Amino acid sequence: MTVAVAATGGTERATGAPAGLAVARVGGVTVELHPSGALWLGATRTLVVADLHFEKASSFARLGQLLPPYDTAITLTRLEAVVAALAPDRVVALGDSFHDRHGAERLSPADAARLAALVGGREWLWITGNHDPEIAEHVGGARAADAEIGGLVFRHEPSATFVEGEVCGHLHPALTVVGRGRGVRRRCFATDGHRLVLPAFGSLAGGLDLFDHAFARVLSRARTVAHLIGAERLYRIPLTAARGR
Repeated sequence: MTVAVAATGGTERATGAPAGLAVARVGGVTVELHPSGALWLGATRTLVVADLHFEKASSFARLGQLLPPYDTAITLTRLEAVVAALAPDRVVALGDSFHDRHGAERLSPADAARLAALVGGREWLWITGNHDPEIAEHVGGARAADAEIGGLVFRHEPSATFVEGEVCGHLHPALTVVGRGRGVRRRCFATDGHRLVLPAFGSLAGGLDLFDHAFARVLSRARTVAHLIGAERLYRIPLTAARGR
């Protein structure tokens, strides 16, 4: 199922947009990148987050691998903060929002209440992912395989064939930069101007190095720019200026 949402304005950056956002062009559309790892579409007041991976720790625990069981609460805190900062009318969760199809049933009562407050306070669209092809009805919101919003196409996994203006998650981009003899690894947005891959928003989601061959099938390496997530801001680094491994 594809959901189409009409834009309510042009693609130029809105006057008075919140501070701290970096601007990028994707498929001819201006988008804004938030230091939290979220995408902001000011014209439609839409917030997009990818790969929340709620209940990853509890999923691993079922398999006998114990991790600190706080990942969902930490991710919700991050999400609540960016929603409070930007006050979106719509949130799009770009797939793998739950680490498995039963993740919603394992939410603690407190985390379930926090998620319900977020979903119930605005239009909410769950894009299905490979980890969560089915999302429990009781969490609310709508569900779709992909969506068209403001001239962009949103889906979880990058298409096998080129799609101009495609925004996706799934790959969890990250980049290591080296300076003064030490390397620093950060989650990042990655775009070649035609497509955009969002960083994983979840606290336990991890990252895949942007030099991995998986990105070569999606982005032009010569044109790819990474927007690294720092403590309070984003750092723009062309991939050609970074050091491959």
